[in-house]
Amino acid sequence: MNNFTKIAVSTLLGLAVLSTAAVADVKKGQKIYLKKMKKSCGFSGAKFAHKHTQDEWENIKEAGKFSAEASKVCPGLKLKSKYENHVYDFAYEYASDSGNVPSC
Repeated sequence: MNNFTKIAVSTLLGLAVLSTAAVADVKKGQKIYLKKMKKSCGFSGAKFAHKHTQDEWENIKEAGKFSAEASKVCPGLKLKSKYENHVYDFAYEYASDSGNVPSC
């Protein structure tokens, strides 16, 4: 029974580490905007994020239309799905009603 407990604890710890690594990051979203999106958009990340309020960004994300909205804001942009959560967190953090201003 002792080996079973060790394996179960190890598995839970491993899952906890993997699940935290999958969480999106505001800073990573900002870097992605600067490197991958700014040229297509033609304006700063602050202007991109200020296109909507936090509630509007959240509703767009929940509806599964974040990539489409990003392409609408930045014509010709093809946002890869692996970047979507990070860019969403960036847009949500610096939305028009957040009071936060990014440095890009």
